[in-house]
Amino acid sequence: MRDTKYEHGFTLVELLVALVVSSLILTTVATLAFALGRATDATDDTSRKQAEVRFATLRISELIRQCRLICGTPGGELAVWQADDNSDGQINVNELVYVERGTGKNYLRLCEFPASDTSVVLLANVAALSPSGYSVTRATLIPQCSNVEFLVDVAPPRTKFVSISFDLAEDGVVHHYQINSAVRGWAGNLLSADGQSIVTDDD
Repeated sequence: MRDTKYEHGFTLVELLVALVVSSLILTTVATLAFALGRATDATDDTSRKQAEVRFATLRISELIRQCRLICGTPGGELAVWQADDNSDGQINVNELVYVERGTGKNYLRLCEFPASDTSVVLLANVAALSPSGYSVTRATLIPQCSNVEFLVDVAPPRTKFVSISFDLAEDGVVHHYQINSAVRGWAGNLLSADGQSIVTDDD
């Protein structure tokens, strides 16, 4: 008699080994896919925040550089007389822009007043001017940051240099940023001798 051998099948041990090897390969592939997905998400988050920082730096630097005066820090915000659009030598409501950081110092945004409101604001009254009384336009530059601080070389309205610092978390790591800008078109010639008001006679 001749022994019969099963030449085309797998033994139980061979099947178990194949299953173990397959599960190891599938686990490795799933782990790599998950890691790559997380790395992509982290890269996307960092790229988005870096783009926000670059845009905020350009926008705020240009605003400060081209403005006429830093009028004050009402409510902890930075009030900027951006331009004398109607050449009347006075501050009009629609010529003001606030750089806002919020009570929690946790964002950076620009607040612009209605273009239709040309009423004159005294320099001494800018500190009491509240955006809540107007239908303002707000543009958020950095929506989620922390420890926003406004630093100036001298008190407004004689300010000629502004530094804005803030912290930003990127992929779980907090980075410190600073935006520095100097006022180039400073309208100090329009200030009264005590610096408390705007005078139209700039001789």
